[in-house]
Amino acid sequence: MSDLIKAVEAPVNPNIPQLFPGDTVSVHVRIREGERERVQEFRGTVIRIRNGGNNGNFTVRRVASHGVGVERTFLLRSPRIEKVVVQRSSHVRRAQLYFLRDRQGKKARLTEKRRS
Repeated sequence: MSDLIKAVEAPVNPNIPQLFPGDTVSVHVRIREGERERVQEFRGTVIRIRNGGNNGNFTVRRVASHGVGVERTFLLRSPRIEKVVVQRSSHVRRAQLYFLRDRQGKKARLTEKRRS
């Protein structure tokens, strides 16, 4: 039975590093527009990670123009993700950072993790 499950599972994407909630990341995704294909960058804060094997995903939130919050969920094993770059890691005390949805400006800042 386990051989059957392994045959159905998608391969792990090597371009995605170890992610944690609170990380500021830049996700480069391949977008298809008609016949053309291009890479689009989505930069924001990881607010949740779900490690569910084949269904594992992570949600990135950013504030677009006029203070509108935009959240996008990416599959961890998706071949459409070109690369993920962790730009900054923050110190957080919870797994899901949904409280950031209600905050704006300086209240929405997270303290950076010290590297020692």
